[in-house]
Amino acid sequence: MQVATWNINGIKARLNEVEYWLKENKPDIVCLQEIKSIDENFPREVFEDLGYNVETHGQKSFNGVALLSLHPFEEVNRGLPGDDSDEQARFIECVISRPDGPVRIAGIYLPNGNPVDTDKFPYKLAWMDRLIEWTKDRLTLEEPLIVTGDYNIIPEPLDTHDHDAWWGDALYRPESLERFRALAALGMTDALRATDSEQAFTFWDFQAGAWRKNNGIRIDHLMCSPQATDRLQSVEVHKDMRGREKPSDHVPVVGHFDF
Repeated sequence: MQVATWNINGIKARLNEVEYWLKENKPDIVCLQEIKSIDENFPREVFEDLGYNVETHGQKSFNGVALLSLHPFEEVNRGLPGDDSDEQARFIECVISRPDGPVRIAGIYLPNGNPVDTDKFPYKLAWMDRLIEWTKDRLTLEEPLIVTGDYNIIPEPLDTHDHDAWWGDALYRPESLERFRALAALGMTDALRATDSEQAFTFWDFQAGAWRKNNGIRIDHLMCSPQATDRLQSVEVHKDMRGREKPSDHVPVVGHFDF
């Protein structure tokens, strides 16, 4: 089974690119971020025509996450628990039944947190604290769990083209990394790093010729419970999608699992 994550930076702008990629690759499950659409306006028929079940947690003009699955959804939950006042659409969770049991997948769009001297950074840290608590709870189920999406976290120097240029950014500073490591310490494994030690980027800014210069960072991750990690085979970063005519600034990341 292929589980993919992709921050598409607007479904209206990227619909043709997503449709093309789905037809070419046919992943089982796709977690999309930054759909920038309310649920009613999401073009679900396009994906249903390709055989996908569709669930969204949308928001006008900003944020928004979606799930596309070739398998029926057994359960769908929207919104990260822990703060009833949080109205930002950044979290969606589903359960898919497989022959040897359920697989639980969460698609997240973790807050960016910049500028760090505004309330955006405390919001990012609080959101991560809530994600850690939610993950603790889900791990007690002892089932395959994949928490995937745009984490807006650069885990280590290998994951940036320039450590010094990024250090201190909300994506790459001690407070953010402390929480990412706390998530890993629960038993969650970074799927790409478990299968590949080479440098790989998933995001290239639209500015300053970042794509042409390969000035990228890796911020899109699949974090896997022990039960999912045991079934992990490989991870692919579809870098070619950044070179297309109307690309997102992120590219798809696909985990291959034997369930």
